[in-house]
Amino acid sequence: MSTSNVEAVEVKKEDRRVRKTKRLLRSALTDLLKEKPIQEIKVREIADMVDINRGTFYQHYRDVYDMLNSIEDEIFIDFRTFFSNNSDSLEEEADHFFISLFTYMKENSELITVLLGPNGDPSFIERLENMVRDKCLNEWIVKYNVVNSKEFEYYYAFIVTGCIGLIRLWLNTEMVESPEEMARILERFLIRGATSVIPM
Repeated sequence: MSTSNVEAVEVKKEDRRVRKTKRLLRSALTDLLKEKPIQEIKVREIADMVDINRGTFYQHYRDVYDMLNSIEDEIFIDFRTFFSNNSDSLEEEADHFFISLFTYMKENSELITVLLGPNGDPSFIERLENMVRDKCLNEWIVKYNVVNSKEFEYYYAFIVTGCIGLIRLWLNTEMVESPEEMARILERFLIRGATSVIPM
């Protein structure tokens, strides 16, 4: 094997080790966030759970806040990619878009549940709301020729907050319904509002 090939193999092994370490650190932080807020979590606790020394932790993150921000950044990269790949289905096939959304939430349920939970990061929810606003609100105001944009903003805030509450409840109740079922429920709520569950 040539020197260049050997170096390539070594880099690949190193990348694999780094990914494994970060995955273990992420799992440890998730478990700790189930018990207490980020302000009470120490680097030593995370390192002990993963069975590494603190020096290894600091090779990847400055502190626990930097780690949390890095994890959230990764999620939002996924979200932005998700919105970009599903932009057409959001307008034309909402059911497909919502199924994809709930599937992603289910695949990442443990982490997203704690981020939306009592020990989670309030800024995560704010970033999520802002991202959806930037992606959808302005486009919909133009698309549907909204005259009273201020009133539409109130309506939109009401809808987004409700959607996050719906996702939080689904995650906290062990996701009994499938992503397909939740997509139908959400679409029905958005289209028909309270009349979908309350006889009028």
